[in-house]
Amino acid sequence: MGDRLAGRQVIVTCAKDFMGPAICEVFREEGAVVIADTRDLRPVHAAAALIKEAGHVDVLIVNLIAPDPRIVLEQDTTEELWHVMFDSMVHPLYRLVHAVLPQMRERRAGKIVVMGSANALRGTNNRSAYSAARGAQVSYVRSVGLELAPFNVQINLIAQFFVENPTSVPGGKLADMASRLPEIPVGRFAKGRESALFALYLAGSESDFFVGQTIPFAGGWVT
Repeated sequence: MGDRLAGRQVIVTCAKDFMGPAICEVFREEGAVVIADTRDLRPVHAAAALIKEAGHVDVLIVNLIAPDPRIVLEQDTTEELWHVMFDSMVHPLYRLVHAVLPQMRERRAGKIVVMGSANALRGTNNRSAYSAARGAQVSYVRSVGLELAPFNVQINLIAQFFVENPTSVPGGKLADMASRLPEIPVGRFAKGRESALFALYLAGSESDFFVGQTIPFAGGWVT
């Protein structure tokens, strides 16, 4: 148990999916008051409602997921699938940040950590719609980070891959995914806790000099 986030109010979106469970656990261990939200953030007013209900927000963890299928040939990518990717991972990001920024700018303090994907940084087969949406997150964070820097508000993104999580790399299926180990320079999958600890660093005061950055967390798969 620690106190790095003692008393700070933290929102974690999609808290039961992707990196939500690991982040909630680690942040609570460090004294944070965690709002583990599980609502569907695709409706237009859902993000603003969440921020309003939470009130004071010190840290916003934007943990967004897209429903399967994500692995689809470009020639088979439908208009519907393309929109689902952006409706799930891009539009909620904008709405969440847009809703929380006024209070953070006024206080001249705040942290936003986006849990993204290394697919945005390296081309992969059959993931054009998914990668495009994750790439949009990267560009948004880069631009908004510059705007927020003068207000002592930092937004950064973790571009992860090969990290154990209940959505895309469940622990019970790691053995089935052993064939992918040669793709990972470090030769193993990361534990979800490792990524959550990195998010903890970006949510704390030690990372105040990180502005609008996308940081790979993929065992060397992308650098």
